[in-house]
Amino acid sequence: MNNLPEIKQAFKAYFPGDHTYNNYPRQTPGVLYALVEPMEFPNPELILFNEELGKELGITRDQLGLFSGQQLPEGVQTYATAYAGHQFGNWAGQLGDGRAINIGAVTDESGKEIELQYKGAGSTPYSRNADGRAVFRSSLREYLMSEAMYYLGIPTTRALSLVKTGEQVIRDMFYNGHPEAENGAVIIRTAESFIRFGHFELLAARQELDTLKKLMDWVIEKHFPHIDESTGEEKYLVWFKEICERTADMIVGWFRVGFVHGVMNTDNMSVLGLTIDYGPYSMLDEYSLNFTPNTTDLPGRRYAFGKQANIAHWNLFQLANAIFPIINNQEGLENILDNFSKYFWGKYDVMMAHKLGLDAVKESDQQLLLEWQKLMDELKLDYTLFFSLLEKVDDQTDVVVHFEPCFYYKPTGNQILQLKDFTTHYIARIKENTISDAQRLQQMKAANPKFILRNYLLYQCIQETDEGDFTLLNKILEALKQPYQELFPEFSVKRPDWAGDQPGCSTLSCSS
Repeated sequence: MNNLPEIKQAFKAYFPGDHTYNNYPRQTPGVLYALVEPMEFPNPELILFNEELGKELGITRDQLGLFSGQQLPEGVQTYATAYAGHQFGNWAGQLGDGRAINIGAVTDESGKEIELQYKGAGSTPYSRNADGRAVFRSSLREYLMSEAMYYLGIPTTRALSLVKTGEQVIRDMFYNGHPEAENGAVIIRTAESFIRFGHFELLAARQELDTLKKLMDWVIEKHFPHIDESTGEEKYLVWFKEICERTADMIVGWFRVGFVHGVMNTDNMSVLGLTIDYGPYSMLDEYSLNFTPNTTDLPGRRYAFGKQANIAHWNLFQLANAIFPIINNQEGLENILDNFSKYFWGKYDVMMAHKLGLDAVKESDQQLLLEWQKLMDELKLDYTLFFSLLEKVDDQTDVVVHFEPCFYYKPTGNQILQLKDFTTHYIARIKENTISDAQRLQQMKAANPKFILRNYLLYQCIQETDEGDFTLLNKILEALKQPYQELFPEFSVKRPDWAGDQPGCSTLSCSS
């Protein structure tokens, strides 16, 4: 293939694999991957190509054969990896890349290796009862949201290309017995690594300890090279501590912008602290700690917005169990896990100070934060719009009129009083800042996006783009690259009434 950088497949060469090319769903003990070939598609059509990312990777838009999986570079053998996981708190055993197929790694402009992976290119031994395909709806959601998160400054996978396959795929969006035919699609997503907590869980569960240690050493050498090998077995604790901190940093980022992942199973957790597997996600409209966009997560709401830090901690505990046979230091692992909450809340307080425009979150500010959270939760204010409006509050502000754009419900008299009391306390507090008002505003503008990729916008974009109208898609692509500026005022509004109970917009499932 012309104009393609070298594709390296070191993972495939280093670990044991199944080379039979048999994609029949099965258990694959003793191997960490299985060779598979992308399926053939009748009429692939390139819909999106990420020019900026392509330039960094040395890949141009004229590679339709690569993007659709129909033409692979000579010598490249694509593969699916095996992993396990806890899904909704229950051990699920072997899972693996059920609709992901790994291509290999290319070296970007900075000299860093970046892995390429198909999603939706066909079945693998890990597809279980599924077909390995993806629909255009979910593929466009992943493409746009992963790019939105990148520009928001949240660690994430990124999308390189999106192709319509030219075939119809049957999906029961809400698992309610009403399957429908949808346009099929393949996305290429990229990351420094797609290794998940579940890779280690699988090897530990199967007692394949030699491969488990080999994978731990591989990940440290490839992705944590700053960890000093001379520390011997201590390096594993240093590594696990960094995974905990990266995970906490990622979740703090989610809280900052109001992102709800929706399906934080251990097999969806990256050891690099990247946001991966964009399925039934959502950005917050009205604030609610109990909000989950995932219908599969009802009624327990295990993965609700406010529970994401606790779930991350729980998932890290499962990772610690998996790597314990190699580390064999229970006290060391427990100390790191015990420190997770302290680390997380310290980072969270710094983040909230930036969002609120405070010089710091002092002990005396905890009451103000509780007051803010109670206000947001009881009035159901729009999370993003509230902070944009808070930037402009002063002693002369008519708070009811000022904050009206972020009301989803008409406030009661007591709620109006609650809003006024918070605003009064907030104004008094920022007058005590040791930073200037200009610095306060600069800090708030850097922490609070003006544009977020709301589900109703995605819903509209999917409908229009699927019918060949790219107008809204192009506007969204422009807006998400500058989320801290208001490029399109029509996007900086609360969710419209019609979208409140629109299937596929307000409610999603794991098939989304």
